[in-house]
Parts: sequence; C-alpha cells; structure tokens
Amino acid sequence: MKDTKVIFMGTPDFAVPILEMLIANTNVIMVVTQPDKEVGRHHELEMSPVKKVALSHGIKVFQPTKIRKEYESIVNSGADIIITCAYGQIIPEIILNTPPLGCINVHASLLPRLRGGAPLHHAIIDGEEKTGITIMYMDKNMDTGDIISTKEYIIKDTDNVGILHDTLSLMGRDLLLETLPSIINRTNKRIKQDDSKATYAYNITREEEHLDFNLTAKEVYNKVRGLNPWPKANTIINDQEVKIIDCYISDKDSPFSSGTICEINKDNIGICTKDKIVYITRVKPFGKKEMSALDYINGLSKEKILYSIVK
Repeated sequence: MKDTKVIFMGTPDFAVPILEMLIANTNVIMVVTQPDKEVGRHHELEMSPVKKVALSHGIKVFQPTKIRKEYESIVNSGADIIITCAYGQIIPEIILNTPPLGCINVHASLLPRLRGGAPLHHAIIDGEEKTGITIMYMDKNMDTGDIISTKEYIIKDTDNVGILHDTLSLMGRDLLLETLPSIINRTNKRIKQDDSKATYAYNITREEEHLDFNLTAKEVYNKVRGLNPWPKANTIINDQEVKIIDCYISDKDSPFSSGTICEINKDNIGICTKDKIVYITRVKPFGKKEMSALDYINGLSKEKILYSIVK
C-alpha cells in the first residue's frame, strides 16, 4: 500500500484522522482542501485542519475556489486513487473518471440513509437508532455511489453531535484502513444503493437551529443534543435569544400550552412541550459565555419570565 499514490480531499477536523492514517500507510502526493477562511473581528485567514496536517508533513496543498473549474493539477497528478472525506465541494466527473482505482468517499452514515452534508447532526435530530460509516465509490450525484464497506454505531441517548463526530471520525479511519487493501487489489465488494430507502441530511440552516416546543419532549431533546456543541439550538426568552446547550426530559406531563415556562428551579428551567416538561440545564445567552441554568436564572427577574411563552 505504501507505493499507492493518493490524493486526499477533505477540510474539517473530522477528516484529520483519515488523512493521518493515509500518510502513515500510503504515498499521499497531494491534499486538496477548501480555501483559507477569514475569522474573527480582524478577519485573519485561518487554514483548515486538513491543510495544517498536510503542511506539517511537507505535502503539496491545493485549494481551488471552484474545483469544477480548477482541476488540471489533480487530473495531471498521476494519482492511483482519490480519497475524500468532508471536502465541501461537488467533485466534477472529469476528476471522478481520472484515477485508475477510482474516487473513494468516507461518509458518516449508513448509506443510503442520510445522504448529504450534515449526517452527524441529522442522525440525532431525526431520532435514528443507529448510524455509522460507509466507504463508497463516488459518482456524479450526491452520495449515491456503490458501497464498498460499512460499520454500524448504535446511538446512545447521551450522545450529542460532538461525541458522534469524534467517534465516527476514528471509526472512518479504521474502516478505511481495513478496506483499502481490497480496493487497491480490486477484490472489494461493490453494492449498489437502494434509492427507495434514501433519506437526506442537508446542511443545517439558521432557521433550523430554532427550537419548536410544539414538538414532543423527545424531539426537542434530540434537537438540542443534535446541535451541541455546534451550531447550538436556540430559543427566545425575555425577548433575547438564548442558545440551549443541555436539557433533559422529565416524567411530568406539560401542565400548560407548549413553550410555556412552567417552572424555575434552583438549577433548571422547565418548559412545556407537546407532551412532557423539558428541563434546561445549560445555556448561552446572547453576547455572553456559556453558563449553567442556575447562573442564568440568578440574572433574571423570575416573576417576569415564569409562565411566559418562549418564542
């Protein structure tokens, strides 16, 4: 495997363990990642996590703004295989058809379920019982290529998207390492996806971060942990946006209409849902640091918000 010339395409932290594994076991001749982004008030340029790893190993880095127009260096690289994970752009067919061993993607779901850019978030938000990793051939459509190998992960009620991210990132690394030899010697399985069973995990929009307490307590709880630690769920309390970090479901039926703050206790805020009370335990008020519900409550007029409706 060490002689296999690989181009790796990826951007965020999730892809880093996979790149590090490829560097240790193959000949990574190029890393393709998203352009540096401006961050902070001073608009300083920040490299992607994948770029940082590539540069630390002296590997050539290519950062096209639009890969559908800037692909010559990839096509002319002489790579045996292209491996992608959370790259962030649609890869044109001219690239997909170039390497003799094909273009392989490491996707964070059990395809054909949760095709798209946010499978980690949706696995929890949508109430999936399990998710996992799929190693697949890429084709011109989004996550529709033939499946090579999969590995399941049973989602725990205590998992949030951060835990799922770290767990599946390492699972993807290990499954790819296990699968690569069969891809290189062309003995791997190739299973077509059943499109009739496909579901989709599109990127989370700003509007979708808002909590709807007309849903069941379980659905609210799933959304909070499915958006924790990023981008975080939010609601409006006392006319200010508050990001909800952690909560739990009580066994108490909701005594008032959905969205009513029905209890303010020493360490939580009880909000009615469609069926049960959800207790908020950790928040991030607008413009402030993350804090416990206790600290948040101490800065409020309890009489003003008790029995009010969150928006």
